[in-house]
Amino acid sequence: MLGSHLFITDNCWSKKNVLVSLIILFCAIQNCGCFTEIKIGALFHGENSQQEQTFQLAVAHVNKKQHGYELKPYVQYVEEHDVLQVDAAVCDLLSNGVWAIFGPNSSSASEQVQSICDTIEIPHIEMRWNTKQRRQDVALNLYPHPKALSRVYADLVKAWKWKSFTILFESDEGLIRLSYVLKMYGPKDFTVTVRHLNDSSNYRPVLRRVKRSGEINFILDCSIQNLPEIMKQAQQVGLMTDAYNFIITTMDVHTIDLEPYQHGGTNITGFQLVDTMSEHVQSIINSWKNFEIEDADWPDIEPEEIEVESALLYDAVLLFDNTVREMRDLHIEDSPSGCDNVWGHGHSFINLMRDRYKTLRGLTGPVHFDYEGFRTDFMLHIVELTGDGLQKIGTWNSTTGLSLIREEISTEVRQEESLQNRTLIVLTAISKPYGMRVDTSQTLKGNDMYEGFGIDLIHEIAIMLGFNYTFVLQLDSKYGTLNKETKKWDGMVRELLEGNADLAITDLTITAERESAVDFTMPFMNLGIAILYKKPMKAAPKLFSFMDPFSKDVWIVMFAAYIGVSLMLFVMGRISPYEWTNPYPCIEEPETLENQFTLSNSLWFTIGSLMQQGTEIAPIAVSTRMVAGIWWFFTLIMVSSYTANLAAFLTVESMYQPIKNVKDLADQNTIKYGAKRGGSTLNFFRDSEDEIYRRMYNTMINTPGVLTKDNDEGVEKVKNSNYAFFMESTSIEYVTERNCDLTQVGDKLDNKGYGIAMRKNMTYRNSLSTAVLKLQETGRLQALKNKWWKEERGGGQCVDAEENTDVSGLKLENVGGVFVVLMGGVVFAIFVTFFELLWDVGHKSLKEKIPFKTLLMEELRFVAKLHGTTKPVRKYNQDAEVEDTNNFIPLSPYTNSYGFVDSKEPLT
Repeated sequence: MLGSHLFITDNCWSKKNVLVSLIILFCAIQNCGCFTEIKIGALFHGENSQQEQTFQLAVAHVNKKQHGYELKPYVQYVEEHDVLQVDAAVCDLLSNGVWAIFGPNSSSASEQVQSICDTIEIPHIEMRWNTKQRRQDVALNLYPHPKALSRVYADLVKAWKWKSFTILFESDEGLIRLSYVLKMYGPKDFTVTVRHLNDSSNYRPVLRRVKRSGEINFILDCSIQNLPEIMKQAQQVGLMTDAYNFIITTMDVHTIDLEPYQHGGTNITGFQLVDTMSEHVQSIINSWKNFEIEDADWPDIEPEEIEVESALLYDAVLLFDNTVREMRDLHIEDSPSGCDNVWGHGHSFINLMRDRYKTLRGLTGPVHFDYEGFRTDFMLHIVELTGDGLQKIGTWNSTTGLSLIREEISTEVRQEESLQNRTLIVLTAISKPYGMRVDTSQTLKGNDMYEGFGIDLIHEIAIMLGFNYTFVLQLDSKYGTLNKETKKWDGMVRELLEGNADLAITDLTITAERESAVDFTMPFMNLGIAILYKKPMKAAPKLFSFMDPFSKDVWIVMFAAYIGVSLMLFVMGRISPYEWTNPYPCIEEPETLENQFTLSNSLWFTIGSLMQQGTEIAPIAVSTRMVAGIWWFFTLIMVSSYTANLAAFLTVESMYQPIKNVKDLADQNTIKYGAKRGGSTLNFFRDSEDEIYRRMYNTMINTPGVLTKDNDEGVEKVKNSNYAFFMESTSIEYVTERNCDLTQVGDKLDNKGYGIAMRKNMTYRNSLSTAVLKLQETGRLQALKNKWWKEERGGGQCVDAEENTDVSGLKLENVGGVFVVLMGGVVFAIFVTFFELLWDVGHKSLKEKIPFKTLLMEELRFVAKLHGTTKPVRKYNQDAEVEDTNNFIPLSPYTNSYGFVDSKEPLT
């Protein structure tokens, strides 16, 4: 292959030699398919980011090598969830002829880019965590494969010999990242607790809860952006001491300030894909300071500041460069063009990049792909926080696994408790449909005395885990409330704490207060507090209900239209010369003319049309007839709309619901409201920071008779009195399936769940949670709910009950178009009116030899008087000499020389 650089001097080459060399060079380039400029595109979610800086530095690094071509970068900025913007940015890059697109790093935007690249066959190179990597795509992801990463975390937990630990996760992706950790312990193994970090910036409630649980080992999975705040709040609640151990899953832990935690003794372990202490990485990053990027003023990047995605992007550009050099032997003669043309070389290009027999040594270590094209073979560096900062304590790779330098952390090993063949005491309470006595005349004993959703759920779990159970009834039906003064619990929680029962199941809500005393399984049912009240009642008839078909705005605008059109008819009738007629046709030379459109007649004409009765008044001029016609059209539409909507109002009964949400209930005094005494629903109002909820709690506490012993009593009060009852949405669903005159009002006030309670630190909690999860995945939980909500004990009675739908009056936006048409017609008629006036004045000016302006001003002065229905007739001589400029008659095609309507027919 001929080199791309040809050095020519005037001293060594003649003009002929120069011409021949250029021809040879052109032919060589055409035959080998080489390009002197190769374009690449990148998508970022913000300007001046570290990733953009690294991308430009990587391009500068490649161009400095002078391989006979130059990389030309094109950068676009996109919002994460703006699909249209992403499409436009990708199309713009493809129109520039880019060979590959790098990024972006968000899931939604990257999937959109991938879809387009698959169609056009343009390589798409990602640097993000992605569980949906596919071999057949024209995509390459340099991020370590999720399954391999999950093995790292599991291997470290085993190496630390943790017998119990808590996973603190921020999003569902965190649970996927830790899938191997969740699977490595079975029902007979150790306890694994999972806690979700709320989306809000206040993580203290969750952190306090895990601290009170007595757990000392934690796996923290969160974004690098939120990690500093989470660690800060963990320190505030007392979790950053030498008694606690943390594994942090992010690979950017070295980029945040860990100085506040270096001397607390907390065992904090993290991971690095970039070995910031190696000479290779430091030499590459330090060499960046010698590059100057055009139109960029970025600060220098230090090795300890490099983010893993930035480092992956740098390696991706280097890998692309290596592939381009190999592709030159494939004689590619065309470059990508546009977002509608398939390139044809994308799969070949991406396959060369995936070549598993090649290895690139970049910032993230050896970049190597397996036979499926995934990066499963990589080196991770295990680091630990010490008084001197992060120190490397080991490595992990897919071949040798985990290799630690220091000794494992020793933790207290708890005695294993197995559920196999054990008999558990299960506490329940009478609460429909979770636990009920069997309705039969036969004498039953033991577990046969009870039935319900909770009873069936324990039975299903017992079959899965192989244990036996005995149900015990909670006689006082109390679930568990903490006495603030004595610090003692009552109800089911107390029975568990005292060891009188192993499990408790009913509609027992998982709350932070209860979790401070007992443990719960994962929720087997999700719900929220709602209002139970009567269905909407039939509204009383209103005196002015005839106005309901139109909204108030429509009535006002329609009245304004009536007044406006009437005034227009009045004014236009005075302006138009054709509306001034001879009141006495028998007199050929009248003294005066009359106009039928007085103000009262105009009002009468429009109201008569609107009422569809008509009047004896008939417009004569074209302009007034246009106004009348457009008004009749307006009347037709409005009367038809009114009639149709009135019929709907008469056929549909209006329903009245005095309350529509919790705010309406709080702001009135007619309807009393309450909740179950001592339950979590009442405690929700007590502990709420919302002013409305606190006010409602005080009202319920201070109003006699509104708090009930159980839900059944509350339902009866709703049915028999003007009373609203707060209860869980699932219980409301059960009640409304059997009482068709009751309904749920408004949305749920909160979100929570029911769980199976047990004493703290019971090792079978994870087994029970796993069983609940399996029942949920197989649909068995939903089947049990359908059975006890819609089939058993009278369920399903109200399935076909239909609720009346309120009919709303037509609003201005529904009929606004006809008002626009009316306005347009009136405006056009105004122009016609003035045309008629100007035509008549002009015609008269020519005939009478009177100045046009003089006649026009006289006409306008007469119109401006706005009173009088008669108009004097102008007299003039046969020689067209002006006798009197104050008295004149308008001429028109419809009048004779005396100004009245000329009739060829004899009067009868």
